Amino acid sequence: MVVRQHRCGGGALAVCALAVAGVMTAGTGCSGAGGGAGERAVAREGPAGAPASVVRGAAEALAGAGSAETRTSMETAAGGTRVTIRGEGTYDFRRQLGRIKVVLPKDAAGADEHRPITELLAPGALYMKNRGAGVPADKWVRIDTTTLEDGNLVTGGVTDPTAAAELLRGAGEVTFVGRTELAGVPVRHYRGTADLGRAARAASPSSRATLAAAAKGFSTDAVPFDAYVDGEGLLRKVRHRFTFATEGPGVAVVSTLLLYGFGVPVSVALPPEADLYTGRVQQGRGGPEAP
Repeated sequence: MVVRQHRCGGGALAVCALAVAGVMTAGTGCSGAGGGAGERAVAREGPAGAPASVVRGAAEALAGAGSAETRTSMETAAGGTRVTIRGEGTYDFRRQLGRIKVVLPKDAAGADEHRPITELLAPGALYMKNRGAGVPADKWVRIDTTTLEDGNLVTGGVTDPTAAAELLRGAGEVTFVGRTELAGVPVRHYRGTADLGRAARAASPSSRATLAAAAKGFSTDAVPFDAYVDGEGLLRKVRHRFTFATEGPGVAVVSTLLLYGFGVPVSVALPPEADLYTGRVQQGRGGPEAP
């Protein structure tokens, strides 16, 4: 089955920002990952290293750390409606494997509350269970992320942690905003804009194809970001602001990733072929999508 991402009209971002359940998405923060939760501004001081070098090295530093717990949020405001999707799980940066439970808003999937969706993240692939939309509860949906217009930066309602860090390799001018504390951890706050094309060219081989796909799918290559890095050079939080082209005004999708608990054990077993769903997947009110 191929789950395709479509550009949406009418100002609504339904399943083209999230291939989960016909839901609109984006993100300004999450509990613990939002702009103010757990974060306290302190005196400004000079950064430890050139700002651009610090954020460009985020992916390599995370691979050195091995793994982390993560909280995510994705939010959008379109057509007068704002929807936030949250996730929580663990991720292994060396193997680029993760398991995240995604929670949809109660009213996002229709009249009934949607069960949490389990997502498995792997190089070039996204697996989803409890997706709904006609998929049996015991089956997984597999998406080839290299074929997605956004490279899985927003499709699953969660920005793949490796992709989020690799995107920072495309950072151009970066400003040191100041020192702050995030959940009690001293961090340095950086702000800048990443270029998707530049990030794809500088990315590790396993991430290059997905970022190259994203460079073709968004309405602009420029992705503004805020990154928070601790004293060991580890990325603790990053917020990206993506823009989708629609038939009307562009839709802004804000994705926030919070990392903590570095070194935590991560166990991810990808489902066998027999457990993958090969039928049609309903796409919101537009009817089912062909396999």
